[in-house]
Amino acid sequence: MTSEWGIRTLAPEEVARVAAVLGLARLQQGNGFYLVAWQENEPLGHAFLALTDPPELGDVSVRPEHRRRGIASALTAAAEREAVARGFDRLRLTVSVDNQPAQALYRDLGYGEVGIPPRRVQGTIVIRTGPLEVDDTLLTWEKRLPARA
Repeated sequence: MTSEWGIRTLAPEEVARVAAVLGLARLQQGNGFYLVAWQENEPLGHAFLALTDPPELGDVSVRPEHRRRGIASALTAAAEREAVARGFDRLRLTVSVDNQPAQALYRDLGYGEVGIPPRRVQGTIVIRTGPLEVDDTLLTWEKRLPARA
């Protein structure tokens, strides 16, 4: 197997393969799409880009055995390019107050606070794979994107 990997939009025929190793919590959300990092036919990680205003990056996940290879950074950059191609000038995301590695990554990529207070999320939420108990506090960050060339 080669060490090369790439990113592409999730195709309908790839859903089962990706869901088996990463899950696709926002697949039925209906307002965006998944970007998936692949190494040959093996999914390594994914990110969901919600086409809201501003667009929101979410469900960024990289399989543990493939972390620290730049995959999350590349998925974020791909989402930024997709947002710019659709005429948006910023990208928003939420990150857990307890997820220091993700905060460090997003800070390094130019994301920062935008004056939205931290949001506490508690209770049961229903995602594609079923109900999920949640108790977290989320920070909302944004990045200004360069104008389309």
